[in-house]
Amino acid sequence: MKNFTSFADAGDYQALLNKALEIKQNPFGYQHIGRNKTVGLIFFNPSLRTRLSSVKAAYNLGAQAWVLNAGADSWTLEMADGAVMNGSTQEHIKDAIAVMSQYCDVLGVRTFPTLTDRDEDYEERTFNKILQYATVPVISLESATRHPLQSFADLITVAEFKRTERVKVVLTWAPHVRALPQCVPNSFAEWFSEVEWVDFVITHPEGYELDERFTKGARIEYDQRKALEGADFVQAKNWSSFHDYGQVLGNDPAWMLTPAHMALTNDAKFLHCLPVRRNVEVSDAVLDAPGSLIIEEAGNRVFSMQTVLHELLK
Repeated sequence: MKNFTSFADAGDYQALLNKALEIKQNPFGYQHIGRNKTVGLIFFNPSLRTRLSSVKAAYNLGAQAWVLNAGADSWTLEMADGAVMNGSTQEHIKDAIAVMSQYCDVLGVRTFPTLTDRDEDYEERTFNKILQYATVPVISLESATRHPLQSFADLITVAEFKRTERVKVVLTWAPHVRALPQCVPNSFAEWFSEVEWVDFVITHPEGYELDERFTKGARIEYDQRKALEGADFVQAKNWSSFHDYGQVLGNDPAWMLTPAHMALTNDAKFLHCLPVRRNVEVSDAVLDAPGSLIIEEAGNRVFSMQTVLHELLK
């Protein structure tokens, strides 16, 4: 593994999953891997789980971590190549990333989409500049189109709690008060479409189709109730339109997940990446039910990051 930015970087996903489950059983068993190593973390947008789990994962491996909030803790960064920097930006991304690479052994980077320019977002222009200028391995802490550490944590959670060898996993769209990116559902679809022991279904209203590059191999179902029938795991998440890019085409409250929806499943476990708008995306009764794994899922963010760090630092 040279970088970790997508499912493709996982290589043998089952071997990576097995390593994560092993590391979780003995979180401090590989501290020799991180000894005298530094993990750099740069955030271009807010974070709770990603930030804290990444620091914890570095600590578990015996490494140190530093965190930088771009533009708040640092100079304002210029992204454009060939820019005449006579405006509000004070440092070019080319110089900043090259310098940060001097201060760490692995660099984790969280960027965010504009939700206005689909070409810019889906070409990952900002993230690819960082990959270009970094001289150490780079981990995606979320980008304009993917959130691989979250999807890996979701896979760890499903593997831990599955009751049969083969399971049905459903990703359902949920309402929200504002337009959200497709990063999490893209990544979830990219990972779970490839897992051999998963029957994977995506359900959403018409118009919320994701980029087919991520959903190849998944079954798409517009009838939410039909999709949920017999599900073993349900992941709820909002996203804005991909084709009418960044737009909210409708916000039908009937898509909010309730106990009535969950009653259609095979006593399914519930997943959500968090943060969640309670009683908008998902009802309290689902989030706080015994079958809700949202806290366990968040806890596994430590072990998805720790496993990736292990592979990059070893």
